[in-house]
Amino acid sequence: MDHIEPVSPHLLRSLREHVHERLRRAIVAGRFRHGERLNERALAEMLGVSTTPVKDAIRKLESEGLVRTEARRGVFVEFSPGQALEMALGRAALESVMAHIAANRIAPADIAELDGLIADMDHATRHSALEDLVTLNEAYHGAIHRISGCAYLERRLDGQRMYDHAQRIALLSEPAERDQGFEEHRSIFQALAARDPALAEQRMRRHIVRSAKSHVKQVFGADAEGLAYDL
Repeated sequence: MDHIEPVSPHLLRSLREHVHERLRRAIVAGRFRHGERLNERALAEMLGVSTTPVKDAIRKLESEGLVRTEARRGVFVEFSPGQALEMALGRAALESVMAHIAANRIAPADIAELDGLIADMDHATRHSALEDLVTLNEAYHGAIHRISGCAYLERRLDGQRMYDHAQRIALLSEPAERDQGFEEHRSIFQALAARDPALAEQRMRRHIVRSAKSHVKQVFGADAEGLAYDL
């Protein structure tokens, strides 16, 4: 029997999932502003679907804290500069601890794996391969999570992976951000390879906070002025 190529994973996702992801990414990218009212019928027309998957997507977005529903008034965008930065600060707190622990637990095979990812990220950065760079970026952070062995902390990050993914896509579309992000990832790797927990923790925290502030400024512009959260 002839071999049959497997179905691409993205084709297995339901229409509801696709609509949810499109709307979520648009909100996180700032295409809908904080406080803006969302019209379900208009969204359905833009997406070329019925209102049913849009309603389902809005319920999910509300559970994620990105929109709010007010009785007899409608659905409004909840995502704001402050919320975006708070989410990033939460991630920075968790991932910096995981980097600290990973530096204590890292094995030679782990160092080799991260070294390979850094080499691939360098190549993708120099060739402006955005999709590859996003994938490698997530693989790099995922490898550090795995090396740390902190399954509980990793589960705490699950609720905002959608934001982290959208942030990476937006930030890495800018050449200067790609270069700076790569240098920060390389410096984190160097601290891990040197088995320096304090330095790995510090560099991971600084990387996440800095990139978050850049994304908030990129998305919200003047609306982000005055935010001075730090960690």
